[in-house]
Amino acid sequence: MRKIVISGPESTGKTTLSEALAQELNAILIPEHARSYIEGLNKPYTFSDVETIAKYQMHEEMKMMALYPNEIIIMDTWLIITKVWFDVVFGRIPEWIESHIASTNIDLFLICAPDLPWIADPVRENGGEMRQKLFERYCNEIENYGFSYEIVMGSGEIRVQNALKLIKAHHIG
Repeated sequence: MRKIVISGPESTGKTTLSEALAQELNAILIPEHARSYIEGLNKPYTFSDVETIAKYQMHEEMKMMALYPNEIIIMDTWLIITKVWFDVVFGRIPEWIESHIASTNIDLFLICAPDLPWIADPVRENGGEMRQKLFERYCNEIENYGFSYEIVMGSGEIRVQNALKLIKAHHIG
């Protein structure tokens, strides 16, 4: 099994890239859960809501690993983003998230650079300078855990092709 995580700040094309890579690599896709969960709330999200999202992400990862042990798995976001989200919004992080991150093998993180235009929507919170700060924070977090990562740039099909080259350079796919 090979696991690739698509990461990066809001409005950087993570979902589009994840879907394209899953199709190109004939891989299993674990979609982002946070957006649909937050859109379904009729109130501001809480610490508990974010923890529910994180546990769902973890459950989906484990389920797909069990169901598809010999496949490439593409994850549209992962717990590093959720960890940072906890810290930025609530100033605290559940311990289990850090231990799960530290004990999980990820073959490659592709971090989407904030080189695409910001597109506002009701769920997005972090445009402007915060987008660049979060990009740097994600890179630092991933590096601190010792994960292999690459930064993906470009728009549209160029971004997909750049990502595929990076994946192949890591002998995945």
